Amino acid sequence: MNMNSESLGDVHGSVDTQGKTGWRKIAAFIGPAYLISVGYMDPGNWATDLQAGSQFGYKLIWVLLLSNLIALLLQSLSARLGIVRGLDIAQASKNAYPRFVNLCLYILAQISIIACDLAEVIGMAIGLQLLFGLPLIWGVSITMLDTLLLLFLLNKGMRRLEGFIVSLIFIVGLSFFIEMIIVEPDLPELAKGFIPTSLDHSALYISIGIIGATVMPHNLYLHSSLVQTRKIDRSESGIRNAIKFNFWDTTIALNLAFLVNAAILILAASAFFRNGFHEVAEIEDAHKLLNNIFGSMAPKLFAIALIAAGQSSTITGTLAGQIIMEGHLNLRIAPWLRRLLTRMLAIVPAFCTLLYAGETGLGRLLVLSQVVLSLQLGFAVIPLIHFTSDKKSMGVFANSTLVKVFAWIFAALIVGLNGRLVVEEISKWGAENQGSDALISYVITPIAIAIGVLLLYVFVKPFISKPATDHVSVPHGLASVLSDIDAITFKKIGVAIDFSRNDQSAIKHAIMQGGKEADYVLIHVVETAGANYHGKQVMDRETQSDLDNMNLYVNALEQLGYRSVVHIGYGHRAQAIAGVVKQDSIDFLVLGSHGHKTFKDLIYGTTVDTVRHLITVPVLVVKPTRK
Repeated sequence: MNMNSESLGDVHGSVDTQGKTGWRKIAAFIGPAYLISVGYMDPGNWATDLQAGSQFGYKLIWVLLLSNLIALLLQSLSARLGIVRGLDIAQASKNAYPRFVNLCLYILAQISIIACDLAEVIGMAIGLQLLFGLPLIWGVSITMLDTLLLLFLLNKGMRRLEGFIVSLIFIVGLSFFIEMIIVEPDLPELAKGFIPTSLDHSALYISIGIIGATVMPHNLYLHSSLVQTRKIDRSESGIRNAIKFNFWDTTIALNLAFLVNAAILILAASAFFRNGFHEVAEIEDAHKLLNNIFGSMAPKLFAIALIAAGQSSTITGTLAGQIIMEGHLNLRIAPWLRRLLTRMLAIVPAFCTLLYAGETGLGRLLVLSQVVLSLQLGFAVIPLIHFTSDKKSMGVFANSTLVKVFAWIFAALIVGLNGRLVVEEISKWGAENQGSDALISYVITPIAIAIGVLLLYVFVKPFISKPATDHVSVPHGLASVLSDIDAITFKKIGVAIDFSRNDQSAIKHAIMQGGKEADYVLIHVVETAGANYHGKQVMDRETQSDLDNMNLYVNALEQLGYRSVVHIGYGHRAQAIAGVVKQDSIDFLVLGSHGHKTFKDLIYGTTVDTVRHLITVPVLVVKPTRK
């Protein structure tokens, strides 16, 4: 296998599965699918399941079952890709498609993660309001804090994170198990719901929302990465065993998620549809009606499960965001910043909806977010099928003919339903908004056509040409081959002087680099108010004192046989040092580090990083000498 990036590098191969037998072997593989399954029972699912159950009773359970079967197949393919090729979908896409297409795929995947995170934000806020009476606007704001929880769990290791998620899933499952006992569903009618029926426009909209809420595109990216947290035997038998154990892990986890989703739909059908409440699309309405019909216990369990589902899903969404950014864009940023950006992009539409449409608009926004997820699904599913069907890269683990047939049927079903929905929604929106012909003709329709063309390209491209190797660009680059290494000599070395204990150490390290053959430029920056305003024209007492001290260094170096000169800079420290480096053609720079940590580094320790970005010559950062 060629060298490639490690997806989720901090926890890659961190769970050892080798040398274990029996239940310990099975237990070592259990975990990734449970992190995936939380995406199948998040607040977005609640909104679509509640709406389906209240409007159509048990009639759309077959759609839920179908979406679960689709999810089971696609998630298994995603796990297979990660195990066999050691790549997640984003990394494989980076290798298979041009840079511009990868940029488009990243944007679409990021939109799906924002839509998913939007559901978590709304779900958490609603759950907090239902349980504690907290206003939604404050609940939305509090969801910013879960960034800290994610960072804490990641630092504790993959197994701790998985354990936390599984405990939240247990809370959700237990809550709905008790709910089922309370509502007493009509079992004969429930059984009829598994028989497929035709769909009108409203049923189609909700059905696509169910598929979008169940088969989430970011979950496919995530699963192909999470399976790589297991350290496995790379022989053919070892890979085959890893695929088998992960399949059982996926089957059990997704079936548990199906039971939770079915429980929500059955709850809505039994509590609302059966009692004549056919328009319950809002989670808050469901909570109130549960209180009226079944007492205080049911709505409390409902709210607790909602908070647990939202919190668990938001963690996995962040991990998926990291994967698609590193895979598609070759860009790696700090996890806290990645989480903050994703959450901010989700909070903004939630805030705007609250301000302009009120609290009632959040429920509609929740369902819309799931439809957006479904519309993006084809851009993850089609490449996944291509990658796992390629015999050249997958070898004996490539998809069988039967698996390919079912996978492409499911992909065609998803794309076809989505295409029909887009056409109907554009037509419906145009009919309801008179005078919008220009907007539809010149903005909305061209965007829809462009997305359709992109999807067609993603489908056709792997049939036309395949990448020659599995080589993938990575955020930190690949190791280069070392051959002959010649000594580097520097002719002019700059040393930043600040009259602190850094100076002696910095000058010593500079001399070690250049010896007596190099010229040394001692750089000092005057940062007084006068220097900032007057620049070179200033000659205040501090400037004169600094110049005298610099000459003392020069005289001392000359007595030791080293050539040196003084160069005074003025104003902003980092910019002045960079200016001297360029002006004097310095080819090596030595800087002293103040050793600031945490918050002090944010306030004081910015000179080194700023200088490094302003110049192109090598920089040696020297710690101060300890006394």
